[in-house]
Amino acid sequence: MTVDFKNLPDNSRIWIYQCNRKLADLEVEQIQTKTQSFLEQWTAHGSNLEAGFEIRYNRFIVIGLNQANASASGCSIDASVHFIQSLESEFKVDLLDKMNVTFYNGIYISYKTLAEFKKMVKARSVSKNTVVFNNLVTTKAEYLLDWEVPMSESWHNRFL
Repeated sequence: MTVDFKNLPDNSRIWIYQCNRKLADLEVEQIQTKTQSFLEQWTAHGSNLEAGFEIRYNRFIVIGLNQANASASGCSIDASVHFIQSLESEFKVDLLDKMNVTFYNGIYISYKTLAEFKKMVKARSVSKNTVVFNNLVTTKAEYLLDWEVPMSESWHNRFL
């Protein structure tokens, strides 16, 4: 069962999938349709899951799950990963590699490998005030408060 992402409770579990490139508007529309269809049939042990999603900045697919009614099981999480893999294949993008960093570079959003990002820190091309996307947040409340934060307030600060 799908719900508007905004209506999910703050303690909802979330998964963030960052894209290695900005998606075209048409791709976003297609991904929205496919994600809606997937979430409508997403279940755990035969129980419908109350889930919602949003696509931010044409780069991030954020899936939220209200666990008050039913929690994701290993099989349902596997199903969601397979769904994301199907998007990767269809749209020729990388959504599952967690070893990359997405951050604001002025008004633009940049995506770099962790090694490239470390070099940028060392060269002082980014600073403790550079806003990064902390995709390790696990609840909607954390997502709303701690997703876009200065590097000094994220796990990225270990590179400073």
